[in-house]
Amino acid sequence: MSARPNFLTGNIVDVVARRIFPGRVEWAAGRIVRIVATPGRRYTRQISPGFVDAHIHIESSLLPPSEFARLAVVHGTVATVSDPHEIANVLGAAGVRHMIADARRSPLKFNFGAPSCVPATDRETAGAVLDAAAVAKLLALPEVRYLSEVMNYPGVLAGDPELLAKIAAAKRLGKPVDGHAPGLCGAQAAAYAAAGITTDHECFTLAEAHDKIAAGMKILIREGSAARNFAALSPLLRTHPESCMFCCDDLHPDLLLRRHLDEHVRRALASGASRLDALACASLHPVRHYGLHVGLLQPGDPADFIVFEGWKTLRVRRTYIDGALVARDGRSALPRQEPVLANLFRAKPRRPADFQVPAQPGQLNVIEAIDGQLITRWVQMAPSLAAGAAVADPSRDLLKIAVVNRYAPAAPVAVGFIRGFGLRDGALASSVAHDSHNIVVVGTDDEALAAAVNLVIAHKGGLAAVGQGAARILPLPIAGLMADGEGRSVAAAYTEIDAAAKALGSPLAAPFMTLSFMALLVIPDLKLSDRGLFSGAKWASVPLFVEAG
Repeated sequence: MSARPNFLTGNIVDVVARRIFPGRVEWAAGRIVRIVATPGRRYTRQISPGFVDAHIHIESSLLPPSEFARLAVVHGTVATVSDPHEIANVLGAAGVRHMIADARRSPLKFNFGAPSCVPATDRETAGAVLDAAAVAKLLALPEVRYLSEVMNYPGVLAGDPELLAKIAAAKRLGKPVDGHAPGLCGAQAAAYAAAGITTDHECFTLAEAHDKIAAGMKILIREGSAARNFAALSPLLRTHPESCMFCCDDLHPDLLLRRHLDEHVRRALASGASRLDALACASLHPVRHYGLHVGLLQPGDPADFIVFEGWKTLRVRRTYIDGALVARDGRSALPRQEPVLANLFRAKPRRPADFQVPAQPGQLNVIEAIDGQLITRWVQMAPSLAAGAAVADPSRDLLKIAVVNRYAPAAPVAVGFIRGFGLRDGALASSVAHDSHNIVVVGTDDEALAAAVNLVIAHKGGLAAVGQGAARILPLPIAGLMADGEGRSVAAAYTEIDAAAKALGSPLAAPFMTLSFMALLVIPDLKLSDRGLFSGAKWASVPLFVEAG
């Protein structure tokens, strides 16, 4: 005798048939059995498909997948499209498999990609290389659903054979190819899409998004910790909702405690998007685009759904995955899994002298960080000089930035200058430094730079804040990217070190997240790798000093 189905009543949000009606959903053995309309009934709660983050790096939550899941399900997340690009740059294919193995310990439906650009460019040192053969092997894994963001868009446009071979491998298997081409418009965007690229999450202007939609691409509207493009792109939800999905890309644990895609949906509704379009961008569109085994609240589907109250507040009350209740009223029902450690960290302690910059004639080429963006500006400033060296000058918000190679301990330190971080004292250092994850540090003097870097090295990875007579570290022993603690504790520790960074003077909303992107060469314009300054717009190295015109 079969077990009686479970059931719930409420307003059924059917994003497939595009209707909302009072009804009853029944499920058994992990699948929806039937949905019955109950005309005339009034309900205050809504039942809808669960949320799917269409592009996220789990590593940026500073948590392994199983611990990320414990926080995410509270917000109605039932699945992710996850790019393990970060750990792959440190540990290669073994890092991807590490993430897959940990994800298997959670019911949340992680869908991983095969990283396409490890390393992202040949202008930096990473811990691994994934060639076309290695990528093809990863694509053959059932847990790998797509080719991760193709960041080397100049390589695509130039017809780089190795890169095109990776795209071809995904196409042979019928797996979509994710894009990453900030600022690419017009004919170049069309050529990029024609190579087989199907999405982009890097649009920061509406005009750019329109060009990519015209080329046949889907736009992933991103709102993370450092990159926040929702406001700029939200008009698409009224004009081109069928071409949109929602993603976070990178979300630190303090924000993950408070929100995930539930916030995207709230903002979409507040911006004027229809209820069905907003929820489709958070569920239907990524499920269909990536071919995910995630339910859409249809008979026969996996019972992956949420119960929420209030369209303005959109408070998620319950989350179900395969019919099991995984979160209720702000509390996760998922048990903690003890993480497995894996790392590659060869860096040795550094001296203040390693960060000295001998003075040269002319102006400095300076990175200008922009709050809420991954892009930077390239500006020129007169150096401040002391004892024959160019030094930081906090009074002008001219700080030193350096990248220390974590894989080759004898490699020289690359040093540059940056503005926008606003530190008045001390230094911030991080082993989360997209994409190769060397150690990046910004600070007001060479002693503070060395102290912050050495704190990270001593723990073989972490976020460090040094200054005002104190030193803090959030250790990240899993690949130098993720912590091994309980999610809420990690979030609390991150909140503390974030506050310490702001107490040193930083006005940035997320100083450590912004810092982590200052070595990301594939995002224009000026960045710093372990080999020196690089312009993503010119795709060329840049000298530190430039002679005055």
